[in-house]
Amino acid sequence: MVRPKKHLGQHFLRDQNIARKIVDSLDLPEGDTRPVLEIGPGTGVLTSRLMERYPGRLFLVEIDAESVEHLHQAYPSLGHHLIQGDFLKLDLQALFPKPFVIIGNFPYNISSQIFFQVLDHRDRVDQVVCMLQKEVADRLCAKHGSKVYGILSVLLQAFYDLESLFKVSPGAFHPPPKVMSSVIRLRRNARKELPCDELLFRTVVKQAFQKRRKTLRNALKHLNLPASVDALDLMDKRPEQLSVEDFIFLTQQIGKG
Repeated sequence: MVRPKKHLGQHFLRDQNIARKIVDSLDLPEGDTRPVLEIGPGTGVLTSRLMERYPGRLFLVEIDAESVEHLHQAYPSLGHHLIQGDFLKLDLQALFPKPFVIIGNFPYNISSQIFFQVLDHRDRVDQVVCMLQKEVADRLCAKHGSKVYGILSVLLQAFYDLESLFKVSPGAFHPPPKVMSSVIRLRRNARKELPCDELLFRTVVKQAFQKRRKTLRNALKHLNLPASVDALDLMDKRPEQLSVEDFIFLTQQIGKG
């Protein structure tokens, strides 16, 4: 029996119906051969269904040695496809030089960091299905104008179309978390690259939301903005009022200065 470990943020899904719905949410066409990477399989409630559906191309990454031992015993055919390690430290370029998809009940304590990894490998990660804290899921999927729209909302939506699929109650887990969960799906959109400096784009977005109650003029003033940018009507708005395209436009104008 694998014991859930608080320091790893483990809450093991035990509801088989929810597991089926999560696996069904991964939308791969017939004949698709892309590898499928499950992050944080834990006791393997998703793994068993994924192995039936994607034999030979399912990979797992799990940091917990106890879970890895259990999974090796339960699914010996996984072999080297079961990777013991920290997803955040994996060399994804070496493991998956071609496009792949991601699925998992993400550890709640590192879910945001996982998405920054996804962004860094967006040229190969073209779909993600995952379960997260509902609060985090709502934030990622929020549109501009929402109070929960934030840094990752903008950064992810620049390259992915996000959908909130369904909610999951605490009783579906052992131990039950103190919050509701949600399953979301990300699909890569058509944008290959940003039409602006991406590092500057990230800096502008992060700095804007770090002082989200202030207007952009005040939140970004330490960037030494040129007068042409300072004069833009956008600068009188707060960051949650700007769409992804607005942030791209603003970054372009700052870059010209």
